[in-house]
Amino acid sequence: MAKRLAKSSRPRILVLSAAVGAGHIKAGEAVAAAARELLPEADVVAKDVLEFTPAVFRRVYAKTYLDLVGRAPHLLGYVYDKMDEDKAFGRKLGDRLRISIDKLNLRDFQKWLLSEPCDLVINTHFLSAERIAQLKLKDKFSAPQVTVCTDFDTHRLWVNEPCEHYFTATEEGKLHLQHWTVPARKITVTGIPVMPAFSKPADRVECCKRMGVKGDRPVVLQMCGGFGVGPVEGVFRSLLDVATPMELVVICGRNAALKTKLEEIKPPSKHRVHIVGLTNEMDAWMGCADIIVSKPGGLTTSETLARGLAMVVVNPIPGQESRNSDYLLENGAAVKANHPSALSYKLEMLLKNPERLKQMQAASKAIGRPRAAYDIVEHSIKLAGLR
Repeated sequence: MAKRLAKSSRPRILVLSAAVGAGHIKAGEAVAAAARELLPEADVVAKDVLEFTPAVFRRVYAKTYLDLVGRAPHLLGYVYDKMDEDKAFGRKLGDRLRISIDKLNLRDFQKWLLSEPCDLVINTHFLSAERIAQLKLKDKFSAPQVTVCTDFDTHRLWVNEPCEHYFTATEEGKLHLQHWTVPARKITVTGIPVMPAFSKPADRVECCKRMGVKGDRPVVLQMCGGFGVGPVEGVFRSLLDVATPMELVVICGRNAALKTKLEEIKPPSKHRVHIVGLTNEMDAWMGCADIIVSKPGGLTTSETLARGLAMVVVNPIPGQESRNSDYLLENGAAVKANHPSALSYKLEMLLKNPERLKQMQAASKAIGRPRAAYDIVEHSIKLAGLR
């Protein structure tokens, strides 16, 4: 059995995630940053568990997900929903097979995990939580683990027992965990963790100056996800069709080819356009903005709410993102454009109705959780007896 560190030793905290999309890693980075701030004496180690796995497994586990997002999103949504059903055909057999495959491919991760004692594990993806739960069942690992769910609803795959505590984005997500037999006392509603910079109010004038945005007209921020996948060009062209002059900022993420392609499109003279690649200053870009146009990924949505911005939802991935979209729409923080052809109309209606835009921004701020990362870390270190 792995032994806990002595109370007098320097605490060691592992923040574990998986690069399946960009959101889980960003959530892990946010938790790690908050942990280093709240417990500076601790050794906080953040890891992507897929780095320990064979290349083929990484390709199947992460790249296939992105391929499905871009080419067959409805298939992805179908599988997602089926795996979350109470009586899905062959579920128990499927779970055993999945766990066996994961165990085989996470052998190097397990060796690393057990090579040095730790005091606390915080998971922002269920893959590491699943493997640790299996080790706990065999008394091979004793440090407490907690799981941070990174969508606004909570899928069955997030439930991996033994797990000392779960953090969810919403009360509805908490109810879903309880449906899967997690006791209410083991669940805390915190929101999804965002970087500590989002916990501080943004000065719009200062943010605009810092990012080279004039800010003398509405600022619209088009988010393309961490990997810049999906019908981004179609969305961009629809935004350029908006009649009201605006300043449009497009964040292309890691997709350098997409950035080059969009830069070749000549915008109407009435609009100002900034095409941006991968950035670590999302808090400042959002500090400039009035409206976000984006797929409703868990992290992007959480950052939007933390900044109190209205969202125009486009192209939600069936499954987790469609559920995120429902949450935003139900709370009055977003409108949804079901097709790029309707996007310019939806955005134009918001720009022409400042009162409605203010109402949506207020609704967004009301459900935002800018201190989620701090709340998760504070609760976790108390649970682990580190404070």
